[in-house]
Amino acid sequence: MEFRVLELFSGIGGMHYAFKYAQLEGDIVAALDVNTVANAVYAHNYGSKHVKTRNIQSLSAKEVGKLGANMLLMSPPCQPHTRQGLQRDTEDKRSDALTHLCGLIPECSGLQYILMENVKGFEGSQARNQFIAALEQASFHWREFILTPTQFNVPNTRHRYYCIARRDQDFPFPGGRIWEQVPFDVVLDQPLARISEIVEENVPDDFLVPDDVLSKRVLVMDIIHPAQSRSMCFTKGYTHYTEGTGSAFTPLSEEESHRIFELVKEIDTSGSPESANSEEVLQRRLDLLHQIKLRYFTPREVARLMSFPEEFDFPTETTNRQKYRLLGNSINVKVVGELIKLLTAV
Repeated sequence: MEFRVLELFSGIGGMHYAFKYAQLEGDIVAALDVNTVANAVYAHNYGSKHVKTRNIQSLSAKEVGKLGANMLLMSPPCQPHTRQGLQRDTEDKRSDALTHLCGLIPECSGLQYILMENVKGFEGSQARNQFIAALEQASFHWREFILTPTQFNVPNTRHRYYCIARRDQDFPFPGGRIWEQVPFDVVLDQPLARISEIVEENVPDDFLVPDDVLSKRVLVMDIIHPAQSRSMCFTKGYTHYTEGTGSAFTPLSEEESHRIFELVKEIDTSGSPESANSEEVLQRRLDLLHQIKLRYFTPREVARLMSFPEEFDFPTETTNRQKYRLLGNSINVKVVGELIKLLTAV
């Protein structure tokens, strides 16, 4: 079968790259998103022929049929379901597009395959129940997962909800549960990559953690060393907020940085509060922290941790802040690519 893919909430094209990763015959027939900056990145990498700045709620069953789409790949807004958000679920206006699609899916007889990604926590939402009801009304077989890239040999933690669904053939593994691993051995038998394998050389000083953050927030940062095989989930707030938005990198070994932090700790615990806040002591403390050479991961490095291929790039006018926001809102290409293989396996 030749797949004709409709990519919704297309962002910077993560689903497109995942489809390519799966090495299936077919093409993207349309990619829709309301974010013009994301669409510019998509067009930069794939051309502007199929990417459209469109509100998903304007999509009709007639248009889906006219496109001849038989596969739907989508990653709807996660904000209604995130732990940091208000968790208003279907009452959040950002859920309206998914609600619209739930009404549309039963009307689209040509759709045979669906993959949906969302934040962990979506599985307990009313929106999820609405989505599953739409799949069942349309006679789809479906399976749910909570997976993270570390299960696919990628040194990044990013737990996400996934649902795969197909019409004509049930899956050869049971439903009725949320799978927390892939049911078959689709992962290469190799160790997790080390962070040293994904870092760029000669990174400009622009990416060094600023002195004010280094002085006040370094102890809450997740610091990664070259020999490690892990990193935190990167979010759209990376570099803008310090805690919980992603990891920072030091070229030093764990032992070297630990030694420096012990010296910083000595400064913090010795002397009176007055002397600890003196300009001389604060500068001595900062000089020690400078030795760690702590920096943010570059957008290229974050893209690598999210399994985007090396040919993926941003337009020159895209700012680093925009790059981090767009990557933080995207998907892990390898995880979704493996699920597309599972979705279409005979």
